[in-house]
Amino acid sequence: MTDLLPAGFLPDGLTGTTLLLVLVAALAAGWIDAVVGGGGLLQLPALLLVPGFSPVQALATNKLASIFGTTTSAVTYYRRVHPDLRTALPMAGVALLGSFAGASVASLLPASVFKPVIVVALVGIAAFTLLRPSLGGVTALRHSGRKHHGVAGLLGAAIGFYDGILGPGTGSFLVFAMVSTLGYDFLSASAKAKIVNVATNLGALLFFAPNGAVLWGLGLLLGAANMIGGYLGSRMATARGSGFVRAAFLVVVTALIVRLGWDVWTENLRPLLG
Repeated sequence: MTDLLPAGFLPDGLTGTTLLLVLVAALAAGWIDAVVGGGGLLQLPALLLVPGFSPVQALATNKLASIFGTTTSAVTYYRRVHPDLRTALPMAGVALLGSFAGASVASLLPASVFKPVIVVALVGIAAFTLLRPSLGGVTALRHSGRKHHGVAGLLGAAIGFYDGILGPGTGSFLVFAMVSTLGYDFLSASAKAKIVNVATNLGALLFFAPNGAVLWGLGLLLGAANMIGGYLGSRMATARGSGFVRAAFLVVVTALIVRLGWDVWTENLRPLLG
């Protein structure tokens, strides 16, 4: 497979088998991101399988691939759900700045610093969602006017910073924040989250690209796979509604807890105990 592409288009040492595995992960990640976010759970670890990839290169190339999928999802959601852009666009603008700031310190702070906090937050999110079955069933906004946009902006800045510095679960955090704090139903929240997620990917990419961290050839191939997954996922979510998105949200959050919890165990706890 790799022999069919121009020389220098892909990283040296990347085999056809590894490329196929990473492309399948990107397709699945696009679908997950489109429904409820959290595609980085698959795509980022898959990129770390590429020989010679540093964590920053993997994070940067992941942003390039993801922006194709999230843009496709955002357009599909907009056509089918018509989310209110008066909240989504300002929130996206602030999130872009937050993501750029997060990316600027991504290489300075190890991910292991943040992972224990993220695992605890995800456990709380899952428990809160399970204990409140009516959460996100219908839109019942908790704020209005300037306060609504102010809260949305703060959420966008904080989650954007997280996406720039680490990333996995950003879409899920956005969906939960919009449901629990702003009062949107799961489907409306997911539609707006895609618009904001495009901005967070772009913000990080604006920092990584000039610094040479993006592997463009591989990123574009993954972007194509991400687009297909994003299109299929957004169509399925809009067809099945908030109940389906809520169920998918809980599955993805549980998977994030397991994945990041294992990282915390191997990076932080096991060395202390062993």
